[in-house]
Amino acid sequence: MSAPGPKVAVYTGSFDPITLGHLHIIDRASRLFETLIIGIGINAEKRSLFTPDQRRDLIETVTKDLPNIQVKFFDGLAVDFVRSQQSRVMVRGIRPLTDIAGEFTMMMANRQLDSEIETVFLMADERFAHVSSSLLKQIAGVSEDDEMLAKFVPRAIIRPLRERMRAEAR
Repeated sequence: MSAPGPKVAVYTGSFDPITLGHLHIIDRASRLFETLIIGIGINAEKRSLFTPDQRRDLIETVTKDLPNIQVKFFDGLAVDFVRSQQSRVMVRGIRPLTDIAGEFTMMMANRQLDSEIETVFLMADERFAHVSSSLLKQIAGVSEDDEMLAKFVPRAIIRPLRERMRAEAR
């Protein structure tokens, strides 16, 4: 009989903002592990639409029905953050064709940095294979149709997304 699987996994990203694709990966990963920590990466060099606190609040809003989720911030290397959470598992969502090469390269680099951390890839559902934060920002910038945006982001994100987009346009 093999040893029980890991209890804690970490899913890192910028989540600026969280999309339906992210949420789908979070939901699935939350069923595989006792605790799923969502690590919001803070990169002072990158201009984000939402502040880290806003991103945390939005994630907590759309994951409130998942009791085993924790949302935390990190800066620096994802493998360091995973280790600091007493985890050995990094969850990554991948979209067919667009993410595989980059995610594979990142996984190999992470293995060099910490060979004890395993990366678990969850393939995006076909409904979300094309969804990205940059795509939805483009759509939100030119469309006032909330139903169109609801195909990419949780409904609870639409109003804050529109407000931030308007503020950025000023």
